[in-house]
Amino acid sequence: MARNSFRDPAGCLLEVNGRLLRAITGQGVPHLQSFLASSVAQTFIASDRVVHTRVLSEVEVRNLRAECGRQYLDGIDLHMLVEHQRVPFPSFPHEWSPELLHAAAMLTLDLSEGLLSENIGLKDAIPYNILFRGPEPIFVDVLSFEQRDPGDSLWLPYAQFVRSFIIPLLLYKHFGMSPGPVFLSRREGLELEDVYALSGPIRRFVFPFLTLITIPKWLGDTPYASDPKRYRKKQVNRPECAMFILRSLFKRLRRLLDRVAPVSGRRSSWTGYMEGMTHYTKEQLATKQLFVERVVREFRPRNILDVGCNTGFFSFLAAKSGARVVAIDSDPVVAGDVWRAARKDRLDVLPLVVDLTRPTPAVGWRNRECLAFLERARGAFDAV
Repeated sequence: MARNSFRDPAGCLLEVNGRLLRAITGQGVPHLQSFLASSVAQTFIASDRVVHTRVLSEVEVRNLRAECGRQYLDGIDLHMLVEHQRVPFPSFPHEWSPELLHAAAMLTLDLSEGLLSENIGLKDAIPYNILFRGPEPIFVDVLSFEQRDPGDSLWLPYAQFVRSFIIPLLLYKHFGMSPGPVFLSRREGLELEDVYALSGPIRRFVFPFLTLITIPKWLGDTPYASDPKRYRKKQVNRPECAMFILRSLFKRLRRLLDRVAPVSGRRSSWTGYMEGMTHYTKEQLATKQLFVERVVREFRPRNILDVGCNTGFFSFLAAKSGARVVAIDSDPVVAGDVWRAARKDRLDVLPLVVDLTRPTPAVGWRNRECLAFLERARGAFDAV
């Protein structure tokens, strides 16, 4: 048994004989039950935007204990055990291009807004709640949902959402800073003070820097910042008023996400890889293409790793044969272009920003929260 999560008092993720199980504590049971029973959750699960989750019966839990040994699950505050469908290849925000981060942010808002009418909310809004199945984001941390007071007009994860989604995208758009290195060194994203110092005296007064960075930074330097009253629930007289306030907030966040969305057509050292063709003659390219086509046709690999995918030409070729492809490149711009093309053509290609000569390391508590790329890749592919 391997324990793969450490932070949530409502439960923990366990890997047992290849199965992904989540042990739920007494604190987490009512919130998870409410979420799974909601019509929004069922819609998102049916469309593969939330991970498929099944509650194990008492008989199944007893059989699991017998299968794994009498001591199995001892020491865990276990009130419910659920099983999740596996996402083929887990990836983390420090391996995402800005396009993947933006897609994850949109899914977070879609869920948050959809669940408002069922009085369920998110208690955190971080990229680590999400994995990707091919080019599509899927929300996997079902313990992030909790029952919401209908009269509460405050969205507690707001600052977290801004730090870990909007600000990294803002810096990429205006300064070309890829979000990957940010998350590798700072799990929670960037602090306002860092961006304030980086933005300079003129940009600080330009929207959206003014409202996102400058004014919150100034307010953070006042006595109000340490006043515990600011963390109290903002109760309103009528639930519909709270709903209006929160929906207005989500609309504003959507507009912000639109402003900081990565744009296509950005240039880098590798975006023109297939244009000039100075590295291949036409005959050499045709020979390589025939070779790859023959390999996928003859050996029928189901899971392929494309190392140095560039514009994704061979990744797409393999995906069209029915293979599931993880395509890595050190250039976030081409990885973003590959994501756009894969999503447009509905191809099972997951593009990640990974340099195989300096692969992403294991990070987090005991180096087990986010496993190293090579550890995840070991045994995961039958063709490279």
